[in-house]
Amino acid sequence: MSSPPRGEVAARLEPVVAEAVSAAGFDLEELDVQQAGRRRLVKVVVDAEEGVGLDEISEISRAVSKVLDAHEHVLAGSYTLEVTSPGVDRPLTRPRHWRRARYRLVRVRLADGSDLVVRVGEADDEGVVVLAGGEIRTLAYRDVERAVVEVEFQQPPAEDLVRLERAADGAPERGGDRGDTEESR
Repeated sequence: MSSPPRGEVAARLEPVVAEAVSAAGFDLEELDVQQAGRRRLVKVVVDAEEGVGLDEISEISRAVSKVLDAHEHVLAGSYTLEVTSPGVDRPLTRPRHWRRARYRLVRVRLADGSDLVVRVGEADDEGVVVLAGGEIRTLAYRDVERAVVEVEFQQPPAEDLVRLERAADGAPERGGDRGDTEESR
């Protein structure tokens, strides 16, 4: 009896692996199953709003291993499990990725071919508020071709963070726009 193709194995395991990962409080970002000699390599990529630490990786590994052992007939043999978090170069493809990248610097390629480097603000299911070239603007996800977090070696400028917070609160950018008036003399 031959084993099912690699893509089919991952498709059959994904619901039960996703359930185990979710029960541990994390999101399943990717599940990949590859043949590695006589064994299969099962790669599970997980993430969470606050990131994933080594203790959480261990906890998830135990939960996923238990599920895989219960479904060993799908794997049709021994396996090696690798549980990891997404790398810094992971593209932002879902609204939750953008929410997790709040205040980070992101390189964006728009559908029109233009490139931007933006600081990420509030994100919802349709788009994200960004600070681009000193201007607050909203990018619809449908207009983003590719987006990747840029590695920064210093804290973001406090002024940028304040501007993004004001945008999230709906506050205007400039003092004069708030209806401030000069006292009469």
